[in-house]
Amino acid sequence: MNRLARLPVLAALVVAMMASLTGCNQLRARMELNKGVAAFKAGKPEQAITHFQDAVKYDPKLPQAKEYLATALAQNVVPGLNSAENLKTAQQAIDTFQQVLADHPDDVNSLKGVGSLYFGMKKFTEAKEWQKKVLAVDPKDPEAAYFIGVIDWTQAHENLLKLLTPVGANDDGNGNAKVLTKGLCTQIQEQNGALVEEGLKYLNMAVENRPSYDDAMSYLNLTYRKKADIDCGNEAQRKDDVAKATDWNSKAMGTRKENEAKKDKSGGGIVMDSNGNMK
Repeated sequence: MNRLARLPVLAALVVAMMASLTGCNQLRARMELNKGVAAFKAGKPEQAITHFQDAVKYDPKLPQAKEYLATALAQNVVPGLNSAENLKTAQQAIDTFQQVLADHPDDVNSLKGVGSLYFGMKKFTEAKEWQKKVLAVDPKDPEAAYFIGVIDWTQAHENLLKLLTPVGANDDGNGNAKVLTKGLCTQIQEQNGALVEEGLKYLNMAVENRPSYDDAMSYLNLTYRKKADIDCGNEAQRKDDVAKATDWNSKAMGTRKENEAKKDKSGGGIVMDSNGNMK
């Protein structure tokens, strides 16, 4: 009877010990998280990654730990570098962001993080897909719309260069009227028509949602020059699109000066970039 009577007491002690261990692990996780942030700000990404990994190990449910780990991994990725190690790090970052999204599917920073990583890996289809997921959560997000426009311009520009290189021509930025034969014109219209249309749509959306978005204005300039390429055969339309490009370029430069002036007056400090990263 005495042994039976002691069982509830022992069970209570075990529960208390487990709770104590859980509390200790949570405290350790917080400490590792803070150490990781400090290392990150000190420009020591490798140390930051190790601390964030330990934070996740001690407390897998700590909300910031996985997101910070994914962000640190992402900033350790070199865009455009196709080495096995770089691609492995990029995939680790993507997988970690997706772990965050498994619990918080509307986490915009994680959605943007995945999209940016795919862009850096030149996986443009996937990059656009993830930026559109951001817009599904927040239709007025200017950065997501901007990135879609940038991707469209990048693809259109690459398509154009592939057509111009065999004829020994460079992109003149004004519609390439002197070198685009009827055959080349048809090909560029087929390859770039939809890209240019979508790019202009999303870049205009970015400026509408952030009127001071000088980078988006710069890409409107570039994308209207891509539209001038598919105007081949319509000289009036080509000139009109080049004029629009020039106008957006002027707006971009003027807005950039205004933004820089405001930044100088504000005194700078720690800010977050378009992907929620500290800089």
